[in-house]
Amino acid sequence: MTTAAMPGVLPAAAGTTEVRDWARRVWALSPVLAVIALLLVPGGGGAEGGTGGTGTIADAASGLLVLVCLVRVLRSGARPLSRAAAVVLGLPVCGICLAAITSGDPAASLPGVARYVQIFVLVPAAVLLMIRDRRDFAVVAWALVGLALLQGAVGVTQYLTGTGASYQGEDIRAVGTFGPTDVMGMATVVSYGLVVVVGIALGSGRGRARTVALVCAGLLFLPLVLSFSRGAWIATVLALAIQLAVSGLRRAGRVALVVGALGVVLVGGLGVGSAMVKERVASITQVAGAPDQSVTDRYTMWAAAGRMWASDPLTGVGLKGFPAYRDSHASLALSSGSDTAGAGAAFRKQPLLSPHNMYLLVLSEQGLIGLLALAGSWLALLVGAVRRMGLIAIGLLSWQLIDFFYADIGGPSTVLMSVVLGLAAWWSPAEVKRA
Repeated sequence: MTTAAMPGVLPAAAGTTEVRDWARRVWALSPVLAVIALLLVPGGGGAEGGTGGTGTIADAASGLLVLVCLVRVLRSGARPLSRAAAVVLGLPVCGICLAAITSGDPAASLPGVARYVQIFVLVPAAVLLMIRDRRDFAVVAWALVGLALLQGAVGVTQYLTGTGASYQGEDIRAVGTFGPTDVMGMATVVSYGLVVVVGIALGSGRGRARTVALVCAGLLFLPLVLSFSRGAWIATVLALAIQLAVSGLRRAGRVALVVGALGVVLVGGLGVGSAMVKERVASITQVAGAPDQSVTDRYTMWAAAGRMWASDPLTGVGLKGFPAYRDSHASLALSSGSDTAGAGAAFRKQPLLSPHNMYLLVLSEQGLIGLLALAGSWLALLVGAVRRMGLIAIGLLSWQLIDFFYADIGGPSTVLMSVVLGLAAWWSPAEVKRA
């Protein structure tokens, strides 16, 4: 089974012409790269979840990206997207607008409309249109890896110096620049980077690109472990397994042995957070017997989301409706919020404003119509990526769709998800240009 390869890094003997070509590409892609780079700026918004906006500088940059893309499309005068691509990317708008119109308070739903359209339609479409060929794709992909390495380095430093987010009474949780109110931020970014480099390594032949990718994979493994994010661990393991299976079962077996050995060395041999990591891993299997309060809260909010959907199965309670309807549909087992502290922030109670499950959030707020529209768009992208054998796109989409069982949109890192969806969309409904 063959897989679609993509350019990795500049060859050792790159000439002046090729360097200039890469410089021109970076300049042309600067609106996309700016969104990625600005995620290094500490965000002030928290991880409210749902449709809550964060108002970060990266969000502002994503708006500029959409504007620049629109100007380029109007100047070119060409049809920007194929009919299939327009349908797949535009499908979520149907459920979003219907949920807003049928909401009990349409005015309150308008910010949710803007946020959903930004994340799931406009930014992904803009990224897709900005990428012209495989080399452009490589530039953006490696930019993701660079962000992951930098955020991971900050996270490891936080663990070693005791300046991370609070975890079991110690300020050791690696959260990067996202802070304690978005503990999934760094884990998400690092996971994206890890999926990208594994895709590059599997899709490249022997050479510099594969070597660099494997080194980056080793470097990103540690901060992912130190994030103590069970959802990110599960999504990453499954996404990498899918990439390996698509690339060939024999290779998958060899890589699994190498990854297992790396885990034993880092966690077992070097004792990197070994006790806490083992306890965190063990807690994954304790969700039914004696779950901790965070799991209890999640179960309670899932049940509340289900009751909201049952009250209005087709269109839901309306965008941004989950917080308003939560207390009337949740049981007494729900706590008042989650405790956050550390990483330079004072102790605060983080309100639980979403079910931390994207599918249930959409189902409760947009109903069955909204869920079918959004999930249908995502599945269409995944099918397109599988058909074109884009290992990076397959991995990124698989990771995101799996992670959505444990998380939803919200927090500064959300805008990066829209860039990832745009990357995946380039492999799916769009016609891939053969460079």
